[in-house]
Amino acid sequence: MAEGELQRVVGTNLLRIRREMKLSQERLANDVLGLSTRYVAGIEAGRHNMTLRSVERLAEALGVDPIELLK
Repeated sequence: MAEGELQRVVGTNLLRIRREMKLSQERLANDVLGLSTRYVAGIEAGRHNMTLRSVERLAEALGVDPIELLK
């Protein structure tokens, strides 16, 4: 796996899950996660190197298993 690949995978999966939930990026960021829209956009773009604990928290807030963000 290339460097940064897992960051892109998490971002792609977050985008897919968000769309399946029919949430705007702003609503997901502000109402569900309590994060800035800019930060969530960075995650979806694969620019943020999240810790595993952050991935767990993100999955919990979305109501999905953390593996759904990593596969």
